[in-house]
Amino acid sequence: MASKPDIELLYDRECPACEFYCRRVDVHESAGRLVRIDARDDSEVLREVTALGLDIDEGMVLKKDDRIYYGADAINELARLSSGSGLFNRIASATFRSPAVARTLYPILKAVRNLLLKMLGRSRINNLDIEGNDRF
Repeated sequence: MASKPDIELLYDRECPACEFYCRRVDVHESAGRLVRIDARDDSEVLREVTALGLDIDEGMVLKKDDRIYYGADAINELARLSSGSGLFNRIASATFRSPAVARTLYPILKAVRNLLLKMLGRSRINNLDIEGNDRF
């Protein structure tokens, strides 16, 4: 039996909140292997996201089976694929398994991320090379 292709999670490793979530979230072994990729590093998936016109500063990306999930859809898909192991994964899965809840909460989480990065003096990733969009 062929092994499942990797599931790629593209996120901002310089964001403490993103790092906390993405390091703890896990997917069920039957779904495939979750590979965490720093969006501040050049990667094939970042180039693909950029070619699609998706702003990585506006949402994390999950790539599974050649499909791109962005922002709230990414966090919802992660919840759907969750291993359910440990308290963190059970809570995250229960919270974000509903697409409506994920769509409601994701903008709040993104606003907290942006405020945190601004307070820390971090720059935007600006993968779309938008002029004047380097700072929060």
